[in-house]
Amino acid sequence: MKLYKNYLIGFDVWALIVFLAVMIPTIIWALIPAPNDILRTESVTPIIDTVASILQFIALACLCVVINKDADKVRPSPLIILSTFCILMYYAGWGVYYSGICAPWVVLLMTIPPCLALILYASDRKNLPAIILTSGFTVCHLFFAIANFV
Repeated sequence: MKLYKNYLIGFDVWALIVFLAVMIPTIIWALIPAPNDILRTESVTPIIDTVASILQFIALACLCVVINKDADKVRPSPLIILSTFCILMYYAGWGVYYSGICAPWVVLLMTIPPCLALILYASDRKNLPAIILTSGFTVCHLFFAIANFV
């Protein structure tokens, strides 16, 4: 189904894999609390958190089902490599967090790289709706991290 100009409705399995790769540490954290777990405190930004959740859901939907037919399918592109590096940095941040270090830089390492990974992937796929929505989610997520933990 044609959406707008070069966009089609389809399914990008790699987008789902990237999203799941970003979610793995959060799933582990939900099941196994970290020592000195500051992330389990009540948020001081509940409205921003709700907006972020909505943007994240819609961004994921756009990332997975909105396909730009002009996107270059060559793998691995530089943006995909950078996205992968961001995911690895994110995993490193969680590793530091689980080692008991909860400094502001650790929280930012757990906030910025996963968002950049999704933005870079969406950029590689030339998926403007996902880029815009993921950027909005990033702003909310960063605001949440700074207001609550930095």
